[in-house]
Amino acid sequence: MRRRHALWGTVAASVVMAVLGASTAHAEGRGDIRVVKGVANNGKSVVVGIRGTVSFPVKLTIKDNSGVKEVVDLDAHSAATTYGVPAETVGVTCKKLSSTTSDCTATMRFDPAWFPGYSDRNANEGAGGWDIYGVVRANDRDYWIYDSLAPFTLKRAATLKVSATRPSLFGTSRQVKVTGALARADWEALKYRGYGGQSLKLQFRKAGAASYTTVKTVRTNSAGQVSTTVTASASGTWRWFYPGTSTTSQTASAGDTVSFGPMVMRSSAAKLPLHDVSAG
Repeated sequence: MRRRHALWGTVAASVVMAVLGASTAHAEGRGDIRVVKGVANNGKSVVVGIRGTVSFPVKLTIKDNSGVKEVVDLDAHSAATTYGVPAETVGVTCKKLSSTTSDCTATMRFDPAWFPGYSDRNANEGAGGWDIYGVVRANDRDYWIYDSLAPFTLKRAATLKVSATRPSLFGTSRQVKVTGALARADWEALKYRGYGGQSLKLQFRKAGAASYTTVKTVRTNSAGQVSTTVTASASGTWRWFYPGTSTTSQTASAGDTVSFGPMVMRSSAAKLPLHDVSAG
């Protein structure tokens, strides 16, 4: 994405917001054409890390008595800054449901490589509430300009590591030391940086069990690191879970297994997804 395109999106957003005023629910145009439903990314947060393009769908249901002609000038804007980071519309397709109603789907995308230096604002300020804006047109030349078609949340991707060990491999002690490190994407530097002052849930899954249970909550230090010692009830797997915030994705670490018995064995469980692990 060339910066010229990104800046044009910024200008377009500013023009639309100036025409429509401050209300994010405002629309302007003529005739009876309306967007009756809009959903971005199937209702989930859009999570962007430090590399790789992230694409997501925007689905609109549109009605007009003469039929729907097209959706144009579709783009996205940050509710906080209106130009925090650039978005791009890849394409729009519409499917006619009836003589008056069509479903239109656009593909939008973010690429973190576009973020640094995009504007004089820190790119990380772009995390938070976003919305889709655009123009819908009917066959009879009715049109409406919207600045709030499909709200969504743009989040900085988070990563989480874990290490579970027995301080002593001898005796009958069932103490387990669990450490971890939480980091999140810095869109200005395109690096992951430690995320301090966050509450992590230490979770345990007993050997043979299907799910984890929360044992305790521990807060990360200024570097995003965490450490605690617990007494294990049995052999099993330990992980850290971070619930996320309005600007940072939810994530879970891989699991690390600690076994008790005549022969002490320790291995790493299969890794879980490092980005949004549920609807956000």
